Amino acid sequence: MATGGGDPMAAHAEAVPTGARGATRLADRVIAKIASHAAREALHAFPETVRQLPDGHAAPHATVSVRPATVQSTSERASGQVAPLGETWVRVAVELGYPCDIGAQCGAVRRTVAERVETLAGMDVHAVTVTVERLHSVHTKHTGRGRVQ
Repeated sequence: MATGGGDPMAAHAEAVPTGARGATRLADRVIAKIASHAAREALHAFPETVRQLPDGHAAPHATVSVRPATVQSTSERASGQVAPLGETWVRVAVELGYPCDIGAQCGAVRRTVAERVETLAGMDVHAVTVTVERLHSVHTKHTGRGRVQ
């Protein structure tokens, strides 16, 4: 039972300095999982290329480098701005069907990954590097791994 005078949790929060109240940290693997899923979404916008990929091809794989957020300044808090949870640099490896517009697909992956990580993880994305690890030719889809001449 509360006795007069307000919320005891609010009074406790005011007594503890902002920096000492705790922090939110997302593990690197969580950011990488968001980025991988976003890359997969972006590539599915190109159905002609997805059809060219063989069964068992490697799904997009992401690695990230994260720098935790700095403490939010008093002026930022006063203005109502929400500080990002940190900064991240993302590297995504993909496999594409060929022939395709490689630049358009890599651009779509870059934009989608940056937008999803910023939205879902609350982080500033400094760069998204897309690496095309393999191109799967429509001519070799149903054959062995031999060369096409």
